[in-house]
Amino acid sequence: MNIPLFFMAQTEMELQYVWRQATPEGKSIIVVLAIFSIFAWSIIASKAMQMRRARRMNRLFGAEFRTQINVLSIHDRRIQVDGCPLFATYQEGCIELEARLKAKDGERRKQVSLKAMEHVKRTLERTVAQESLRLESGLILLAIAVSGAPFLGLLGTVWGVMSAFSHVAMQGTADLPTLAPGVAAALVTTVAGLLVAIPSMFGYNWLVHNLRVMTVELDNFAQELVSKMEVEYLKDDDVE
Repeated sequence: MNIPLFFMAQTEMELQYVWRQATPEGKSIIVVLAIFSIFAWSIIASKAMQMRRARRMNRLFGAEFRTQINVLSIHDRRIQVDGCPLFATYQEGCIELEARLKAKDGERRKQVSLKAMEHVKRTLERTVAQESLRLESGLILLAIAVSGAPFLGLLGTVWGVMSAFSHVAMQGTADLPTLAPGVAAALVTTVAGLLVAIPSMFGYNWLVHNLRVMTVELDNFAQELVSKMEVEYLKDDDVE
């Protein structure tokens, strides 16, 4: 006998029986939890692919950036790199620096003042924050699934147990065949809530860790970019 198939068949029979015994309220909660689970897994998959692509593009762009002699070389070529937080930060910083370097006659100056460089720094800080928020978007739904799913499951269990004992009271008998189906159907909502919350918790923690790492990389790159800009374009008398 194939033991895994036997257990799967046994579990399927148990779930079908419990589903038939569940109250309409319990079934409604299980359906809501199933919808939560679909959203949670969709967010985990989409954010994982987004962060994986962002890490790969960051690595490639960072390697290319460090081979350039001039800090504006990539920007002058008008290259576009979609899905790369480092490039988005670099692009905004270069646009701001280019605006500060532009003279009244349209020509590019060779140096900028310390005040102008401070504007570039603030632009980079704002862009790093925007990129972090973009990567973080959607995680709130995972957090809701982690914290809300167990409570929904508990609500279904308490409601189901209350209904089971009410049924026993109306029947006037407290034997096991009368009580057990209702209690089993009530407990399945807690199981459903945990099945939603546990994967969501692992996925949320993993995504938050990757987000923090990527935010630190963005901050470090912004500081490196500012340092190169100051070396190449800040007036000598403004350098500390």
